[in-house]
Amino acid sequence: MQLDPVTLDLIENALKNARFEMDEVVRRVSLSPVIREQHDEFPMICDAAGRMVVGQFGSYIPGVLERYGADLADGDVFIWNDPYACKGSISHNNDWCVMLPVFHQGTLVGFSSIFGHMIDVGGKVPGSMPADARTIWEEGLRVPPVRIYEGGRLNQGVLDIMLNNSRTPDTNRSDMMALIAGCRTAAVRVCEICDRFGQDVYVAACQALLDRTRRAMAVLIAKYIPQVPVSFTDYVDDDGRGNGPFRMTLSIYRDGDIAVFDWTGTDAQAEGPINFLIHEGLCKLFFGVYMIMAYDPEILFNEGFYDLFRVVLPEGSLLNPRFPAALGNRLNTHTRFFDCQAGALGQQAPHLSMAAGYGTSPHFIYTGQDADGRYFQLMELLFGGVPGRPRGDGFDGHAWWPLFSATPLEYIENYYPVIVESYRPVRDSGGAGLHRGGCGIEKIYRVLAAGDVSIHDDRETVPPWGINGGLHGGTSSKHIIRAGSDTPESVPSKIDNLKVMPGDRVVFRTAGSGGWGDPLERPPASVARDVRYGVVSAERAATDYGVIVVGGQADAAATEALRATQLQARGPASKFDFGPRPQTI
Repeated sequence: MQLDPVTLDLIENALKNARFEMDEVVRRVSLSPVIREQHDEFPMICDAAGRMVVGQFGSYIPGVLERYGADLADGDVFIWNDPYACKGSISHNNDWCVMLPVFHQGTLVGFSSIFGHMIDVGGKVPGSMPADARTIWEEGLRVPPVRIYEGGRLNQGVLDIMLNNSRTPDTNRSDMMALIAGCRTAAVRVCEICDRFGQDVYVAACQALLDRTRRAMAVLIAKYIPQVPVSFTDYVDDDGRGNGPFRMTLSIYRDGDIAVFDWTGTDAQAEGPINFLIHEGLCKLFFGVYMIMAYDPEILFNEGFYDLFRVVLPEGSLLNPRFPAALGNRLNTHTRFFDCQAGALGQQAPHLSMAAGYGTSPHFIYTGQDADGRYFQLMELLFGGVPGRPRGDGFDGHAWWPLFSATPLEYIENYYPVIVESYRPVRDSGGAGLHRGGCGIEKIYRVLAAGDVSIHDDRETVPPWGINGGLHGGTSSKHIIRAGSDTPESVPSKIDNLKVMPGDRVVFRTAGSGGWGDPLERPPASVARDVRYGVVSAERAATDYGVIVVGGQADAAATEALRATQLQARGPASKFDFGPRPQTI
């Protein structure tokens, strides 16, 4: 069917709007701060074959359809959380995934789906992500794809089993129903589009949007993916059990019209829970979204390009672990995936690449009983430095993930026995560059009730690297200051069951990010502004940028002289600055 461009544009934007409406419905219905406030949920709308037309994380639906085939009915809603039972469509037990087939006048026209992070699904520690787990059995309840609604009727037995295995059943029930409501909202909107334009037109439009993205990606592959392989290696600090660092190696090259992404050389799966069971389609999607955002952000993000990519995920490696490897803290590996992408693609198009970021998704979990004897469980995602990039400085204390935001301090202090004493950038943690790397953040929690704290973070020993002359960023650190003491005690970046008492303060510092471009070319006025804002010290302004700041302003003559001396002593800027690395690397 030939579609006129106006109709195609209207359907494209209607689908985009429906996808964002899914987000808003979930936000309004959910209870947990992780979903309601931080938006740790990922929606999509797919065609009848299960291919994502609009969304964020890419479709896992074909793998689920292998289990059920044509046994789908209007009113069915599927749910699951077992990564191994769905080929890595979600990557740890905390993510509950909901899928709804969309029928229009009795015909299957697509699917809507969302997965979101539940703050507790059982297991041996609150939060269900034990830092020292050896197997997935320790990480909570695992549910394969099942119908939570069948023909519109709730399967109460399945719901009871899932909620009975959580420390936070009320919150989980609300969040699950929020995900279902979001999917139903999308189904309504898709049917409205079909009513307005016709079912055949809608189906043809979905195919046209996928085809358009494929054609655009083919151009990017030909332009930016080299025929001669380029490789890049980065490291995850440790696995929470004292092992590490762990190597991640990516090679990229073009085989005819096909872009090949090969993870051969990546270390074997870890004993601890940093393994990332990545779905092959999801792996392709991560490469695709990076190329779209780096090279041509106007391209619609969907799965039309999948047949243009080939991925190699060695079995038994960090990125393709064998059952029953623990997966709870896979984000340490997941985000290093992005850094390896940037490093490999940056060798072919350094002017369009970016440096390394804070390299994980830091978690702070605080549990106990409040003054009224009620159980509480605070879980918060923290952010770090987003790397320097071709278009400007990296962001300070920002999320890797789209649409994520920090939990409002008022929310935390209103619902949990804790006071946030400070929340600010970590000075000098952003790597110096023409475009400065984003700073990590320091957040100080003063707890008001006895309880336990879990911390999950990385980039404590292997710093985020800089690119195109940019310098490496600062690493993360954690401390606890006991009540009545001013002496900070060091805390590992991955720890569970840290006992805290009223008045104790937990100091959580996340990593910064690498800089982009030669710092000696950064405008002195920008460096002076960073000093005034407290994100760069006057000392590092001089040593890293060659800028002398006096009274909050750059001294032009002194700066010119210092930069000339530093340039002569340094010579050409290096392509990558990896900073100090452990001797074990």
